[in-house]
Amino acid sequence: MPIVDRILVARVMLGFVFVISGSYHGATQTHEQMTPVLLQVEDAPVPFVGTDGRTHLVYELWMTNFSSGDAKVEKVEVLGDGKVIASLDAAAIAQRLQPAGKRNANDKLAASEQALLFLHVTLPAGTAAPQRLSHRVSIHAEAAPPGQQEITENGGTAVVNHRAVALISPPLRGEGYISADSCCDATRHTRAAMPINGRVWIAQRYAVDWEQMDGQGRIYNGPREKLESYTIFGKPVLAVADGMVVAVIDGLPEQTPGKYPTNISLNEADGNSVILDLGEQRYAMYAHMQPGSIKVHKGEQVKVGHVIGLVGNTGNSLVPHLHFQVSAGPSSLASNGLPYEIRNFEVTGKTPGTKAFDEAEEKGTPLAVTPMKPVRQVTGALPLDQLIISFAGR
Repeated sequence: MPIVDRILVARVMLGFVFVISGSYHGATQTHEQMTPVLLQVEDAPVPFVGTDGRTHLVYELWMTNFSSGDAKVEKVEVLGDGKVIASLDAAAIAQRLQPAGKRNANDKLAASEQALLFLHVTLPAGTAAPQRLSHRVSIHAEAAPPGQQEITENGGTAVVNHRAVALISPPLRGEGYISADSCCDATRHTRAAMPINGRVWIAQRYAVDWEQMDGQGRIYNGPREKLESYTIFGKPVLAVADGMVVAVIDGLPEQTPGKYPTNISLNEADGNSVILDLGEQRYAMYAHMQPGSIKVHKGEQVKVGHVIGLVGNTGNSLVPHLHFQVSAGPSSLASNGLPYEIRNFEVTGKTPGTKAFDEAEEKGTPLAVTPMKPVRQVTGALPLDQLIISFAGR
């Protein structure tokens, strides 16, 4: 019969904290702790360079409360190759923790609830992206007994996806373009998790809605409901790279600016749209173009700079704009968004933020812009949110 040298078992119902230590004639000592919040990274981040010249990591930490009480998430540390590279306090978590199926963030996980913590890590200038990520999470678990409710867990390990980022040309030409709802903290795109075909996808993780100001800083000038009042309406949309057209939707009507359409099906949400195969499992999608303006067809090979259509207001669209994204599959919904970097462009200014932009878009008033002095010449970067950008020729 084996001799048990030492056994200590602590059992706590609901909190489920088990600590078992001991040896069985030379067996190694073990330490087990219940972790009521399960941590997982479904889609490892792909590092990319933003217009700030820094490397960014954008991804989601899935959190599941596997207990009978609320779990308040108090702190999250992101570790890159074992070193802390980002830390979120309770206030930051409350703005980024989004329960499954909802678009509003919360500061805690209800009993038996799953949520996504949307993470955006910006590395210091000159710092290379790590090879591996993990997470240290501090929670207050109500189901645990008094004195044992503060729990720190480690988990959510992932290997960083160091795949090559698509280097593309601009999708538009001209000046005064606004990178609205672009990466990396805009909720409309980055947090648009959708259950499609049996799994959750975030195809719009790096999507942008390109809008445009006139010389007076107005998004539109004239009647709000008139398409021609909008500065960007009718501008040529350009192929960002050589590639093959894999999908085309055309013939859908223009929507009336200023109000969201109703009863739009998933198949019509992108409006008149084109998807280009850029190679290496990277696909560029252009949405909301004018009916009858698309100049390419499925199976056609296009060259960079080729005009593929005109900016419109079709599908699930509030105002004329160009929705652009790159994803890992030929579907605009059932695929995961990928970062991209535009070869050459200028950053001429920055808006005060999404709230100010939305007000200017609604009222047609000039958008207050802080000029970039000197103008920033950018080579190979993803345009971050709420910048004023000029695109030269191809």
